[in-house]
Amino acid sequence: MPVVTVEGRRLTLTNLDKVIYPDGTTKGELLHYYASHGDALLPHLADRPLSLLRYPDGPAGQRFFTKNVPPGTPDWVNVADVPRSGGGEPLRQVVVNDLPGLMWAANLVTELHTYQWRAQAPGVADRLVLDLDPGAPATIADCCRVALWLRERLAADGLAACAKTSGSKGLHVLCPLRPTPSARASDYAKELAREAARALPGLAIGEMARRLRPGKVFIDHSQNAARKTTAAPYTLRARPAPTVSAPVGWDELDEVAEGGDPASLDIRMADIARRLAERGELMRDLTRASAARPLPERGEGRRT
Repeated sequence: MPVVTVEGRRLTLTNLDKVIYPDGTTKGELLHYYASHGDALLPHLADRPLSLLRYPDGPAGQRFFTKNVPPGTPDWVNVADVPRSGGGEPLRQVVVNDLPGLMWAANLVTELHTYQWRAQAPGVADRLVLDLDPGAPATIADCCRVALWLRERLAADGLAACAKTSGSKGLHVLCPLRPTPSARASDYAKELAREAARALPGLAIGEMARRLRPGKVFIDHSQNAARKTTAAPYTLRARPAPTVSAPVGWDELDEVAEGGDPASLDIRMADIARRLAERGELMRDLTRASAARPLPERGEGRRT
């Protein structure tokens, strides 16, 4: 097993030749992806406790969430106490703030999921997230149409939205916020989802009931709850191909919404270097305090 030194930290990397994805992508290639793109990914992880969805035998093998710090975690990996929603002893969760920590986590073969708040202020959201999930026969093109509506609606409330693929079937729309209680962010997101459903009948739905979802885009607002986590930008996903939850431009969503090729949003590990070179880091504002805006006070926001 090779031992490497990353920024002064010694790491033992395991099973580098192991095939993780059906297309032949190996664990070594997965680790190289994270090592090469830490500059883009790490700001989205900084100071945020992680939930790890592990898939060490590939997407077809066993998958399991790890919230507590895994056994054998090096003592130099950052951790944070995370309050439990029902009280009791807090969880101890990993926080990845640097490249050694990222490579340690990547060696576990895991998706990286973060809260909408930072470890220093549990339950105080500094970003909003809306998860757009198409119910067949709805497609990602329908998600694009809903995302574009949400962008305009959020802008009317003074919020600047950015978007990324989920790395699965849908899209995530996010906004940087001035710190606000997660409960308030959740209430705002829930009302926004319901408003979208009223404005886009037959296309969007804001209700949780699964029986109502076929043929529509479900706007999942629940991930703003303090206990929930969402796939981080640039994380690989445990899918049949090495897809990435990848930042996308609004021009790309507009093109697909207007009849362009939905496959253009099937963004994979091998695409990220080119996309960063050509388009830059499309979600940079999500990590900038200067881009954060307050939620409107109740009654202030535009309503349709």
